[in-house]
Amino acid sequence: MVERYVMSIDQGTMSTRCILFDHQGRLVSVGQREHEQYFARPGWAEHDPTEIWSHLRRVVVPRALEGAGIRPEQIAAIGIANQRETTVVWDRRTGVPVGRAITWQDTRTSGYVEELRRTTGDDFFLERCGLSPTTYFSAPRLRWLFDHVDGLRERAERGEVLFGTMESWLIWNLTGGPDGGLHLTDATNASRTMLMNIRSLAWDDELLAYFDVPRAMLPEIRSSAECYGMARALLPDVPICAALGDQQAALFGQTCFAPGEAKCTYGTGSFLLVNTGTELVRSRHGLLTTVGYKVGGEPPVYALEGPIAVTGSLVQWFRDRLGLIHSAPEIETLARGVEDNGGCYIVPAFSGLFAPHWRSDARGVIVGLTSYITRGHLARAVLEATGWQTREVVDAINADSPRPLRGLKVDGGMTSNNLLMQFLADVLDMPVVRPMVSETVSLGAAYAAGLASGYWPDLEGLRRNWHRAAQWMPTMDPARREAEYENWRRAVERSLGWAAS
Repeated sequence: MVERYVMSIDQGTMSTRCILFDHQGRLVSVGQREHEQYFARPGWAEHDPTEIWSHLRRVVVPRALEGAGIRPEQIAAIGIANQRETTVVWDRRTGVPVGRAITWQDTRTSGYVEELRRTTGDDFFLERCGLSPTTYFSAPRLRWLFDHVDGLRERAERGEVLFGTMESWLIWNLTGGPDGGLHLTDATNASRTMLMNIRSLAWDDELLAYFDVPRAMLPEIRSSAECYGMARALLPDVPICAALGDQQAALFGQTCFAPGEAKCTYGTGSFLLVNTGTELVRSRHGLLTTVGYKVGGEPPVYALEGPIAVTGSLVQWFRDRLGLIHSAPEIETLARGVEDNGGCYIVPAFSGLFAPHWRSDARGVIVGLTSYITRGHLARAVLEATGWQTREVVDAINADSPRPLRGLKVDGGMTSNNLLMQFLADVLDMPVVRPMVSETVSLGAAYAAGLASGYWPDLEGLRRNWHRAAQWMPTMDPARREAEYENWRRAVERSLGWAAS
């Protein structure tokens, strides 16, 4: 019998990956290619969607197939995970984007967002989409494009241009592009636009009217795990059976299927999600209410999320901008050379703070500098910033949720740093657990596609594939933990109010 596999396409902020998984959830082969980052002006962050599609078609998928030594017909299903909120608008007839994709990191809409909060307030939006206005989401970016690209809104009204996040762009191209490509999204990605009603999982008429977004340009909202249609380009006749925003895919890949189970993915930024079940919990402490996943015709599973803008990218800054290390792994060795941070704290509010503060006027600060501080202390402060930011989010979750967190599953590139993982366990005062398969975003997209296509039978079967690779338990003295946390909070206060709104 010919072995079959599930393919996961993970379209991320820095690169696009294609990974093949077998029935045991084991990684079989990988194809990957980085894409260009465009920073044309302060606060702008863009990608070229055409470059990303070209890389997927010409390099990423072929490498994964070649690495496994298989043919496309051995793929049972395709699942897609993607960087969320990143906004793409393209011509329906030609498939040419109207400009670069505006990424989730972009803050050009900060003035507009502040105006929304002053004039309309948070409750109007929270009641409908579960989100407060921030630069993070897609709708303000669409409005910016309408205001700055001549005739775009009129073209959208006529259905000549299409909007989507990155999974919509890839699915449309995979299924034929201008020649009948499917224009769809899933509920997790739609829940990040500020345009979907969080209860009905349909585009909300009041929100569309508020942002002046024509319905004709919007994709159809589908479940996260169902077979949408067949690929035509690149992988002919292979079914596309899942799409999830990358952090919801990681929640699924970590098998956090029960209310109260949580994961945090540590990458460029970090994203902590906790499953709240079919109960929609509105945060009062700076978290986002979002769709966790929706399997076929079953009710949606919701989540509370705390996004942290800068974690892994702080290590990159330490390496590339300051030149204090030559490679990212060096930071652990450097940080281990000192006993503590020497009283130094770094708040990496490079373009504001995300959860739980949501302050676009914040900017990065280093506090507690004395002549005693060495680059080792700075290295330790860089790592500890990730720990303290996670602690702030966990405190908010415990304040919002009826089920306080009792442990945290972690994944992403930063989890290879054992010093950081121990620090997390210490400041959270709970077990921190890393799974055998670290590529949980890709695995979650594969799991959802495999579930929809019958490759895996049920959620319990997926749970049996999950295995622990490492665990860290708290050892820090409670008095020290709280004293250092208070220092961190004082440092955060000093980061606020630096940038004019």
